[in-house]
Amino acid sequence: MKDIITGKAYVVGDSIDTDQIIPAIHLVYSMTVPEERQFYGRYALCGLPDGQQGIPEGNVPFTAPDKYKSDFTFVIAGTNFGCGSSREHAPFALQEAGSEVVIAESYARIFYRNAVDGGFVIPFETRVRLIDQIKTGDELTLDTKTGILINVTSGIEFLLDPLGDVAEILKCGNVFEYARRAGLMA
Repeated sequence: MKDIITGKAYVVGDSIDTDQIIPAIHLVYSMTVPEERQFYGRYALCGLPDGQQGIPEGNVPFTAPDKYKSDFTFVIAGTNFGCGSSREHAPFALQEAGSEVVIAESYARIFYRNAVDGGFVIPFETRVRLIDQIKTGDELTLDTKTGILINVTSGIEFLLDPLGDVAEILKCGNVFEYARRAGLMA
């Protein structure tokens, strides 16, 4: 986990479920074969409904149709992000697209655990409704140690909730590497 992360924001709404993050039709690709896993990045967040709650203003695609990586380092969400099925493919797809951080008001428990256990994305929480104060395309800077998020575009600063105990897991890369380093497994 990097101390400072910079990049563009992609803003979605409340209750974004795992089928919107990576639709089931795209779960046919291997997560371990590089030529296949890149498709998770291409199809990340492609299940957001056009013109409905959840999709950013202007129907901006998360990943361009001819690309495997997104231009968006941050996903900014409302409440209950990652609800739905328990698939680990959802945070994996965001990582494969090049996103490093999801900042939400709240998470579905299983998405949060999958994000942390796999070290796919850093799941910060906020008590501020950022989806009303940050726009898709805004440039952001996050200090992961202090939880200070700066919207460079607007100049507004926000304090995110601390990561707590999961910070150590994310620093190690995933829960298995954390367990190895902590002497909990060989």
